[in-house]
Amino acid sequence: QVQLVESGGGLVQTGGSLRLSCAVSGRTIREYFMGWFRQAPGKEREFVARISWSGGAILYADSVKGRFTISRDNAKNIVSLQMGSLKAEDTGVYYCNADPIMVETTTGGHYWGQGTKVTVSS
Repeated sequence: QVQLVESGGGLVQTGGSLRLSCAVSGRTIREYFMGWFRQAPGKEREFVARISWSGGAILYADSVKGRFTISRDNAKNIVSLQMGSLKAEDTGVYYCNADPIMVETTTGGHYWGQGTKVTVSS
């Protein structure tokens, strides 16, 4: 059983930066495609970024491209999301996601974390 635990959320001002981490336990992260999704208040959960098993293939949502960077450390079983130039519309709960085959941008993969809250204020 794979368990995902997010950390790093918090309150940050517009234009600021924040780094989210997702610690994976139960299985080695090398076996999983990893991704991040977010859900803003009153909205549906949306895709943010995904990264392939070795990190060679990365995809970002247009809304975060150039501002966010997803990375993974397979030795430490951690996937991270470095967020910069934050905007109010980046506010939401951020979820870590994992799947042995693919993290679909529409539905995500099989395993989900509990989420970490990010609030961007002006």
